[in-house]
Amino acid sequence: MALPYTLTAKRPLQLGLVVLQSDETLERDMRRLLPVEAETLVSRVASGAELDTQMIAGMERRLTGAATLLPRGAQIAAVGYGCTSATAQIGAARVAALIKAGVPTPHVTDPVTALIAACATLRITRLGIITPYVPEISDQLRVVIENAGIRVTGFASFEEQTEANVVRIAENAVYTAAVGMGQAQTCDAVFLSCTNLRTLGIIDAIEHEIGKPVLSSNQVLAWDMMRLAGVTPPEDLPGRLWQL
Repeated sequence: MALPYTLTAKRPLQLGLVVLQSDETLERDMRRLLPVEAETLVSRVASGAELDTQMIAGMERRLTGAATLLPRGAQIAAVGYGCTSATAQIGAARVAALIKAGVPTPHVTDPVTALIAACATLRITRLGIITPYVPEISDQLRVVIENAGIRVTGFASFEEQTEANVVRIAENAVYTAAVGMGQAQTCDAVFLSCTNLRTLGIIDAIEHEIGKPVLSSNQVLAWDMMRLAGVTPPEDLPGRLWQL
């Protein structure tokens, strides 16, 4: 005997994430940054162990397929693609088109698009950048940021190609590099690039030392997803970005 039921029209705010297979950080950070009442739906896209242009090209071919794995019955207000370096290589417009081909959503964002929007909001025109990437990946990121009208006045990288090692770069190494960048360079802010880099716990401490905003890939991605979805961020999030 079939039980009677009705369908509720109520549903929580739903947000989507497309996360790299190799990423161990983004989902944890998003649980801290996004509102607890939001329902965050996650798909993974296959990615290689080494971050290089060949791996990114392969991931580009799989992006739409990864987006199709987000729930069909959901009404996803915004989807975030969780890779800074790949967005710079593939192009933000191409990333958005590939994801929208797989899942119906009004908004797609990524860490590069989100960074540019955050810089505009904070009136940042000179940026110091810390990355974990090898030179060919870092160079393209710099080009994309400068083409958006933001001068890269300082740059440094750990030049780590293996994704499993990027997530294990110690926070004190990132802290030391970012403080040195912020104090030595004529930048308005420091950007900590890479969704797999562990940065969320040190943003406030770096800002305290350098007296400037500190932005990270995961922080700006969450900020832009909430901005696009019309969501009020939770209180007491790390960084000056949330004070606006």
